[in-house]
Amino acid sequence: MNKICPTIEDALAGIEDGMSVMIGGFGGAGAPIELIHALVDRYKATGSPGRLTVINNNAGNGAVGIAAMIYAGMVAKMVCSFPRSSDPKAFTDAYLAGKIALELVPQGTLAERIRAGGAGIPAFYTPSSFGTQVAEGKPVAEFDGRSYVQERWLKADVALIKAERADAKGNLTFRKAARNFSPLMAMAAATTIVQASRVVEPGEIDPEHVVTPGIFVDRVVEVPNPAQEEALLREGAK
Repeated sequence: MNKICPTIEDALAGIEDGMSVMIGGFGGAGAPIELIHALVDRYKATGSPGRLTVINNNAGNGAVGIAAMIYAGMVAKMVCSFPRSSDPKAFTDAYLAGKIALELVPQGTLAERIRAGGAGIPAFYTPSSFGTQVAEGKPVAEFDGRSYVQERWLKADVALIKAERADAKGNLTFRKAARNFSPLMAMAAATTIVQASRVVEPGEIDPEHVVTPGIFVDRVVEVPNPAQEEALLREGAK
């Protein structure tokens, strides 16, 4: 099955109001900037998709990427572990104004909740957050004399991720730290949309080098020379 889309707009088709969207990236590493900004452009032009729940490690930086989504007013809730970046004005202003909700999740727990969603494990126990406000209202159990908090799996309607290489069948490789949450998110989303710096023919990626198998990928669009969040932030500061 050929999963290549001719344009970013085609790849993003079907994302609707109220959906949950996982977005890969650890800060700027692996952030699918072109997919994000194309979605922002669509929202500004049509008013949709809005009321999104966005799942990411952080809540945006400056005025690019997820921060651009928040500034546009299309995000109703953030699920993240690090809402305070070096320039968190977009999220901070929206949160203090009551325009956006926050579900704070410890970083390791966030990764494991996403992994559990992809693996079909509805819940697990972790000592992280026990005794804190983050654990309030969650079931607690004792194992070997230590208290653990029950955490539920985390799944999404859509995942937006950035890959280094992809083939027409959706097999992916990632560049160094850009790998971060993306393989887990590809497994945990009903629809996985990928921007790849380079699209190659099936068989050109050594099977031993495939990180995310094509079974977890639905759409791929080629984006050569993708923008880097940190570079855009520097340009905006000039």
